[in-house]
Amino acid sequence: MFHVKHEGWGTAGPLGEALDETARSRIELFEQMLLDRAIPWGMIAKSDAPRVRERHILDSLRAVPLLPASGTMCDLGSGAGLPGVVLSIARPDLGSVLIEVRRRRAAFLQEVIVALELENVEVFARSLETFRQEIDVCTARALGSPASSWTAAERLLTPTGCLIYWAGTTFDAQRDVPDSATARLFTTVGLARSGPLVIMTR
Repeated sequence: MFHVKHEGWGTAGPLGEALDETARSRIELFEQMLLDRAIPWGMIAKSDAPRVRERHILDSLRAVPLLPASGTMCDLGSGAGLPGVVLSIARPDLGSVLIEVRRRRAAFLQEVIVALELENVEVFARSLETFRQEIDVCTARALGSPASSWTAAERLLTPTGCLIYWAGTTFDAQRDVPDSATARLFTTVGLARSGPLVIMTR
C-alpha cells in the first residue's frame, strides 16, 4: 500500500536559490563540460544542447529540498552525472557515490570530479548489483520504471532512507508505485514538461 502527498517548490533565479557562489561556478563549469563532451559523446541528445540548463540542470536541482540534513547519497545509473553531480555540487556536505557501469561515462564522471574539485564524490564504475554500501538517499533519473528503480534502491537504503525518482508527465501513483513502497509526490512550479519527483520509502 502507498500514501501520496503533494508538495510544491518554485525555482528562484537561473540556477536556484540554494546555491552559493562556489556552487554556481561549479554548475556553470559542469554545464560547459556537458556541452563540450557529453553531447558529442552521445550521453545527452544533441537536440538538448540549447536547453541543457533547464531540461537537465534545473531539473536535477529541484531535488535539493528533498535531500537529508546529513548522510550519504547515491545516484543510480548516473550517466553524464544528472542528477548526481548537480546535487553533489549543491550539497557538498553529503558523501556521494555515482554508480555508472559504462566505461566512457564513468571516465567522464571522473574527469568532472577532478575538474570541479568535488572532494565529496566518488565513482563506482561497476554494476549496480555489486554495490554494497548502505545509503541514506538514492536518486534515479532516466534509469527505468518506478518499480525497477525501487527494487534497485531498496536493498541499499538505510531503514529510514528514501529513493528520489524523476517521474514523467504520464506517471500515475495508483498504477506505478510498487506495493512495498510508500510514496510522496513533489511537484515543481516553473519548469516546462517536468513530471513530479516521487519520494519512495519503505
